[in-house]
Amino acid sequence: MNVLALSETAAGMTDLVGGKATGLGELIRMGERVPDGFCLTTAAHRAGVVPEAEVVAAYQRLGGGPVAVRSSATAEDLPYASFAGQQDTLLGVDGPEELVDAVRRCWNSLHTERAVAYREANDIDHATVRMAVVVQRMVDPVVAGVMFTANPITGCRTEMVVDAAPGLGSAVVDGTVVADHYVLDGDRYDERGCLAPDRLAELWQVGQRLQDHFGSPQDVEWAIDHDGTLWLLQSRPITTLFPLPPSTDQPLPRIYLEFGHVQGMLAPATPMGMSTLKAMLAGMLASFGIKADIVDIGGRLYGDLTDLVRGRSTRKRLVKLMAVDFGPRAQAVVEHILTDPRFAPLPGNPAGMNVSLGATLRTAPRAVAGILGALARPEATRIRMFREIEGLKQRSVAPAGVDTAAERLDFIEAQDPSTRYDAIIWPIVAGILVAAVPPELLKGIASKAEVNTVLGGMPYNVTIEMDLALWRLAERATEHRELLLKTPPNELATAYLAGTLVDIGLAGFLDAYGHRAAAEVDIGVPRWAEDPTPVFAMIANYLRVTDPEQAPDRRFARAGAEAEEKLAELVQRARRRRPVRGRLAGFLLRRARVLTGLREAGKFAGLYPLRETRRQLLLVGAELAGQGLLERADDIMFLTLAEARAAVEQRVDHRAMVADRRAVHRRELRRRRVPVSVLSDGTDVETLIPAPSSGDGTLRGVGAASGTATGPARVVHDPATAHIEPGEILVAATTDPGWTPLFLTAAGLVTETGAAMAHGPTVAREYGIPAVICVPDATEKIRTGQLVTIDGAAGTVTLAE
Repeated sequence: MNVLALSETAAGMTDLVGGKATGLGELIRMGERVPDGFCLTTAAHRAGVVPEAEVVAAYQRLGGGPVAVRSSATAEDLPYASFAGQQDTLLGVDGPEELVDAVRRCWNSLHTERAVAYREANDIDHATVRMAVVVQRMVDPVVAGVMFTANPITGCRTEMVVDAAPGLGSAVVDGTVVADHYVLDGDRYDERGCLAPDRLAELWQVGQRLQDHFGSPQDVEWAIDHDGTLWLLQSRPITTLFPLPPSTDQPLPRIYLEFGHVQGMLAPATPMGMSTLKAMLAGMLASFGIKADIVDIGGRLYGDLTDLVRGRSTRKRLVKLMAVDFGPRAQAVVEHILTDPRFAPLPGNPAGMNVSLGATLRTAPRAVAGILGALARPEATRIRMFREIEGLKQRSVAPAGVDTAAERLDFIEAQDPSTRYDAIIWPIVAGILVAAVPPELLKGIASKAEVNTVLGGMPYNVTIEMDLALWRLAERATEHRELLLKTPPNELATAYLAGTLVDIGLAGFLDAYGHRAAAEVDIGVPRWAEDPTPVFAMIANYLRVTDPEQAPDRRFARAGAEAEEKLAELVQRARRRRPVRGRLAGFLLRRARVLTGLREAGKFAGLYPLRETRRQLLLVGAELAGQGLLERADDIMFLTLAEARAAVEQRVDHRAMVADRRAVHRRELRRRRVPVSVLSDGTDVETLIPAPSSGDGTLRGVGAASGTATGPARVVHDPATAHIEPGEILVAATTDPGWTPLFLTAAGLVTETGAAMAHGPTVAREYGIPAVICVPDATEKIRTGQLVTIDGAAGTVTLAE
């Protein structure tokens, strides 16, 4: 079947007529006005020859004259990939010969450089894509344009955006004219530009119909002819919107803050990872008497701040809390929201906010005792802490007799995320406090950069110890340098797991640190012991370090020596000018040198129970796969615990659901920008805040580790295969402990998110490399190889011309 009338195309026929044609066919069935036309199907494209007689006959049935010839590929106008502008559209095609030539040009556009790159970016197999071609009568428009039924800039689902201009709509789409721009809310329509208020109202109503019918916000092309008739030329999903928060019965609007960026995690969590993360976080907050509403938005962990914002007492402290714990982007969002009248304070304790006084009072004595004990006896506290971590490691292993899938789920569900680990928690809190107070005490005496120098080269940091252990392994493996540098990391990992790789001592490293990984708080992510590909990539990076002075162990030792020297200098300076304050600052800084490095130990300890839970879940998944209820063992990570239980006890087949969730997860993995905060209507709050101007080639962020460095940039999205040359500036959206081995060869760090006390900046300070965080869109504005200079004190990134 080579030719079909557009009215004969339908949903489910994408493989035959492509995405654009199925969308137009659905519009016709809805009763919308669509220019008459036909579709040359993918069968013709597969044959490779234009069926000229059939195409010309269909054209003549239209009555001849000018037509629009448009691509309709099988990977086009999809919910996750619009292919807008990636393949050809030819307007005003007149006559049989021009039409046949236009069809060939559409076919050829499937293989243009831009279309190929777009498919690769969206993980679409080139071999599976076919091209259909839509031919429609040309509309001679008085005015035309595009309409988005949700605001594509802010994400707001209660606004529609219309761009319009006289003449053909292609000029609006191509950006070759200055279009009239309208933001509609359904209530009022401006009397301006090329569209009268009644036309805007008509477009709003059309947009509502289309959005309700298709079940998602739509990108609509339209035209109005000389008779005043509105024609729809296309309707496809808007593919760039961040998902909406889940529906709620709480008063609207609501504001949600993304939690994962503080831990250096912007990748979406698997459904199983999300369920365990929510339970862990809720349990931790419950131990402090706080009940929090944690929600999943786009696979990311968001907390509902609405009641804190609306509480008269809590809103006053929220900005400071954001600055300390969540970073400047979150602080700016909260400052903006506090000026929004929709979030004005409410009297009393807003519904839903529950801070238990009893739990707080129970926690307070333990907190005071733990913090004071750590300050009084830091060395003994540290020893006790690591003894407790070792005990946790042993206790986390499932006991003998846990053998069936049901028993494994029982074991997992019996874990208590709110279990008290006072020997671990309060030394960490003490370390954070003693590092936070000295900058205030030393104001006017020492700069922030000088205090940060004292906090560099910090001992007892388990993540630093991990990185240095990997460096020592690389040093011992130099005899195999060529093999490790020239063989792709994934091939080395395969050989290692098969037992065919030469022994480089990796087993010992994985025994100590194999439970770690990038995005390691997601239980659905393979650990390094399961897939050591990232470890081999990092070893290769270390082997590229040839300058002895740039060796990571020497850099770390230099940072430690500089810290001790600066500490003595600051104490002497402070005691001369303010004796009492100087003594107190000196005491706190010395304690910080012992305690602050412990902050990584809490997460490190928590990974042991996660490792065992993952191991048990994979065993359950293997059993379900053997029963034909899952395709493979790790499919269980795309279920929740309740769904896994249903599969085990009721033999529920989850394969189709898992396939759908995997597809959504793959799409979210490609998302480069994750809002730090969203409203219940989908608005990305940061888009409402005016961006600071910077026209001098300088990007501005927040200094998180002092010092300056100049070098070529290396933009990295995935640490598993990252190639970092010594002296390069690492540029990433975010980092977590799984990224930190890359720091050992980098000259500096730039990230788009973070907080000064988050993992990345902390490790950067301890290595003595400068870091600038919270640089908006850094991974897009900076190119790999571009020479950049970063100033970790000023918080600037200067790009070379």
